[in-house]
Amino acid sequence: MSTIARDPSPYTAPDRYVDRKRYLWMLSVVWPAAPLIGLYLVSVTGWSVFYAFTLVVWYAVIPAMDVLFGNDPNNPPEAAVARLEADRYYRILTYLTVPVHYASLIVSAWWVVTKPMSWWEVVALALSLGIVNGLALNTGHELGHKKEAFDRWMAKIVLAVVGYGHFFIEHNKGHHRDVATPEDPATSRMGESIYKFSLREIPGAFKRAWNLEKVRLERLNKGIWSLDNEIIPPLLITIVLYTSLLLAFGPDPKLLVFLPIQIAFGWWQLTSANYIEHYGLLREKMADGRYERAQPRHSWNSNHIASNLILFHLQRHSDHHAHPTRSYQSLRDFEGLPELPSGYPGMFFMALIPPVFRSVMDRRVVGWADGDLGKIQIDGARRKKIERKFGAASHRPTRAAAE
Repeated sequence: MSTIARDPSPYTAPDRYVDRKRYLWMLSVVWPAAPLIGLYLVSVTGWSVFYAFTLVVWYAVIPAMDVLFGNDPNNPPEAAVARLEADRYYRILTYLTVPVHYASLIVSAWWVVTKPMSWWEVVALALSLGIVNGLALNTGHELGHKKEAFDRWMAKIVLAVVGYGHFFIEHNKGHHRDVATPEDPATSRMGESIYKFSLREIPGAFKRAWNLEKVRLERLNKGIWSLDNEIIPPLLITIVLYTSLLLAFGPDPKLLVFLPIQIAFGWWQLTSANYIEHYGLLREKMADGRYERAQPRHSWNSNHIASNLILFHLQRHSDHHAHPTRSYQSLRDFEGLPELPSGYPGMFFMALIPPVFRSVMDRRVVGWADGDLGKIQIDGARRKKIERKFGAASHRPTRAAAE
């Protein structure tokens, strides 16, 4: 499958290329404040339905806007990438996002303690906050791939909002190495539900991160239980943050329910992203037993403009795996990539209903593999059913082996 960058016309020369989304990227900074917007609407209208404001926007409004506005034709030429990377405006936007996540958490926690709320209202606000603070992982993802020490510390600080500091290690050193192989707990298998996947992905991610740090520190003759372990500093920030919230607002019963729910649903956002980003895809083994190099075709891509604008281009995932340190404004779309039918919000909702998700995605996975089930990662428990539906695996040589 060829992957040719789409024509960035009419701005083909690097000195003429214009990022027409330049100021729209501010939406990625505003989006983490969505729960605060919901609280404001509750305060001025008295309508408690606005506690679910973020949920409705995420799962309904943004998918509708993806349909309305369609795909993004704006694609930077390779020659313009260096200039885009040097533009500090884009990096500053990611920095500004970090305090917004903290503000949303702190203000929401204060609201739960000080305002009369029913239990369903507490849960609705917790889920709304969980969505945007789960996307703190997206900010941490963007900053964590950078080489500058300040950026990497900002990544750890924002990841601490939902207690997922190990993502900094797990994703960069584990997932990018093992993506689209059976060794990757963050790659889902065809036929595997998101619920089954989560039982493998969540503990597997922490275990892989811890083992990676253990090996690194052993080489340096340093102990695993020290601040040299890059998992521990963001974990300590999380402990200080949540202890401070409880000391400041008191161990209110509603707060004790609110905080764990928003953390858990925040983790669920990363699980949802991992679930859809490489569903069923498999790098083929070469004759020497190694896997072929990860290529853009080993990630599901989404070029929907509306959802990309609030996610720092996370959905141009194929180019991200091809160029992990490349910043969001420089990521490109390609012809011939495996494409998701919707942006991440729509796909996240679809994943909650496994029969619907499989009915949409399984045929796409089979098409990606040119009908050869032997080139797909398949959930063992559903293999026979999938083979009855799509045909048994072919015994033709794999592409990687043939090459």
